[in-house]
Amino acid sequence: MTSVNKTKVEIPTADGVADAYFTHPDDGAAHPGVLFYMDAFGLRPHLEAMADRLAEAGYAVLVPNVFYRTGPAPVFDLPEFIDTSQRTGIFDQIGPAMQELTADRAVSDAEAYLAWLADRPEVANGPVGLTGYCMGARLALRTAGAFPERVAAAGGFHGGNLATDDADSPHLVADRVRAELYFGHADHDHSLPPEQIERLNKALTDAGVRFRAEVYEGANHGYTQADTASYNRDAAERHWKELFALFERALPQG
Repeated sequence: MTSVNKTKVEIPTADGVADAYFTHPDDGAAHPGVLFYMDAFGLRPHLEAMADRLAEAGYAVLVPNVFYRTGPAPVFDLPEFIDTSQRTGIFDQIGPAMQELTADRAVSDAEAYLAWLADRPEVANGPVGLTGYCMGARLALRTAGAFPERVAAAGGFHGGNLATDDADSPHLVADRVRAELYFGHADHDHSLPPEQIERLNKALTDAGVRFRAEVYEGANHGYTQADTASYNRDAAERHWKELFALFERALPQG
């Protein structure tokens, strides 16, 4: 197993300073960059472990606290194991932070994150990969559309509200995406009903985007998150297989 170097970093943005987690192979070489977008529960040990798994495979991975405007991570008072059926008030904390992260702010932040990666000696020259979970899938899609020259691949897993009727719905960036995309949707996900999946697929197809979208049968929203009650090991491992394959195609190493 490749040893990795892990550190907490700070990233200047237009609205302040975002705290983040940065992990990369501890070999002194430059590796393809990956911008990892968190779920709504925020930057925490489980996400750091996921980022480390990517780093062990040869990537330099940045996981920003996208709720930095609310406060540094951990932003919320969460239990070690998150079960929303037992803690019904969790989203009373999370909702305001999510609302504060508008589409325009998300794109502005993404520009700062990508610039930070481009300046790091641990990150190889060239485009980066993205991966995003829950709300992070929306951020990944927006980033791929806003910075087509900087993003070679993007994966989105159990994403919600990807193709709504809103004027700023993420799927509306499809005609600007140049990256290869992969989506692993959750089968039981009220935040992404079948009609939204169809709308997203049509937008990407009409725009000529290289993509694949699959619905993971029996998987709940949040299936990759082992510190939550939504975790599904089989679906999570399937996600890893697809994500690594995507990055291997789009982000050549060495």
